[in-house]
Amino acid sequence: MPRPDRRPLGTSGLSTGPLALGGNVFGWTVDEPRSFELLDAFVRGGGNLVDTADVYSVWAPGHHGGESETILGHWLRERGRPPGLLLATKVGMEMAPDRKGLSRAHILRSVEGSLARLGVDRIDLYQAHEDDPATPLDETLAAFRDLRDRGQIGAVGASNYAAPRLVEAMRVAAARDLPPFVSLQPRYNLMDRSEFEADLAGVCREHRLGVLTYSSLASGFLSGKYRAPSDSVKSARGTRAVSRLTERGLRILSALDQLSVETSTPRSTIALSWLMDRPGVTAAIASATSVAQMDELLAATRLSLDPLSVERLDRASA
Repeated sequence: MPRPDRRPLGTSGLSTGPLALGGNVFGWTVDEPRSFELLDAFVRGGGNLVDTADVYSVWAPGHHGGESETILGHWLRERGRPPGLLLATKVGMEMAPDRKGLSRAHILRSVEGSLARLGVDRIDLYQAHEDDPATPLDETLAAFRDLRDRGQIGAVGASNYAAPRLVEAMRVAAARDLPPFVSLQPRYNLMDRSEFEADLAGVCREHRLGVLTYSSLASGFLSGKYRAPSDSVKSARGTRAVSRLTERGLRILSALDQLSVETSTPRSTIALSWLMDRPGVTAAIASATSVAQMDELLAATRLSLDPLSVERLDRASA
């Protein structure tokens, strides 16, 4: 059964397609001209949510963070903002020793930087990139409220929160009339299932949170191009991908291999289609470094796996 073109993002009033474009590669593993090509292809293929973060790509030599947002901003200015395009970015991970966390001061300073780099007046979804135990939740949520009241952000999301802290954040928001999180970004894919499915899925369901999965292809492992430790040189994420070469990882690859041959469909397309139809998932965030890869990602939005294929993947990844 075809999935809908747009899905509601929690209680935000926003809607997104089942594929969100991850902007972590912009300015890191792809340059600005290639980033423009990828963004053009994503929009042309019906995508409408681009997810980035202020910290992308501070880890790269010579970078200071903000590179991804800057390139996205340049694309928006050159192309014009496509109708219905949603911009999501994040705050909280370390940009520098004195620029990290979810204190009011850091959030208020950081949003100004993100808005300037993106070249927009408003961020549709502003997300806490990771929990900050050193800052009271009410301080963080009150800062987000003030940004919302100023019109600088729309909805507020979370990423990398453990279930107990997510529950506590929702309780604090309700008790103090502060904006609740409307979405969660968890690590979730065929390889990484336990953390989300064990606890977080239930919390998201109870609080009607949208779910935007990251690492949706397990750092590229599910594409099938990493088969031996020596394959780590194939990309900047190669070391992370080859760490998945466990007995279970090889079992999952084998299932993807078989389905790929039987259906003449790329492994990444199959893996994303499986994820897009998981209970509670709103959209799968994935990135590409070529237009050909982008086409494989977009193909997943048009693919519905039959129940037997889903069962085979469930069994392999259990």
